[in-house]
Amino acid sequence: MGAAYFYHLTQSALDQALPMLLGKAREAGWRIVVRGTDAAHLDHLDQKLWLGRDDDFLPHGQAGGAHDAHQPILLTTDAAIPNGASCIMTVNGAAISADEVQNLERVCVLFDGLDESAVAHARTQWKALTDAGCAAQYWSEESGRWEKKAEKSAA
Repeated sequence: MGAAYFYHLTQSALDQALPMLLGKAREAGWRIVVRGTDAAHLDHLDQKLWLGRDDDFLPHGQAGGAHDAHQPILLTTDAAIPNGASCIMTVNGAAISADEVQNLERVCVLFDGLDESAVAHARTQWKALTDAGCAAQYWSEESGRWEKKAEKSAA
């Protein structure tokens, strides 16, 4: 059974925080889906990942290609998981279900702490997932480094 980790971005932009979290997930040996709601924003993230430092390169692709099943990191707006991911990272308020949290190693919900509607949506997601019995952690970078601020065990 997995857990949902909520990352409240207040010091870093998404395109800075996402590569760090993707790197940690890859170090754990996981395949990852980055699920968003806006194809144009995923295009932007795709470009940022390609332009990263060579020593931090994260092999990835955008969904819809011939090799989706082989991508270690797949960016998509779809709910499907064609690459057999054991971790989903959601951005821009993308949907996540309790079943996904319970059947995957990890779900990461990244949200912009400077956007009140994004914060409200993340709170709604937290409540829905924890009410469904999912384990969850809330991480904040408000102090300048990531700190766990709350945790709820699986029911």
